[in-house]
Amino acid sequence: MKQSRLMSLVEAVANVIVGYGVAVVTQILIFPIFGLHTTLAQNLAMGGIFTGVSLIRSYLLRRAFEAVRVASRFGGRDAHGGPAPPHR
Repeated sequence: MKQSRLMSLVEAVANVIVGYGVAVVTQILIFPIFGLHTTLAQNLAMGGIFTGVSLIRSYLLRRAFEAVRVASRFGGRDAHGGPAPPHR
């Protein structure tokens, strides 16, 4: 079954929201072990930056894997039976 772009985005957002919480809690617990002392606001800000990057990464990877899946299913042809566009 093909996953739509919207559902790819929804999945990536859900994954990243959970990851954001895990990242902030991990930072709060681990940073002091390495002598890094940050405020909650700093941890939230750093988590936000990493979350944005992770969201973009997750979405692009999902779309790349979907493109590979579709290409392998259609043997290098697009879904309408025509030749696949050249890769750039």
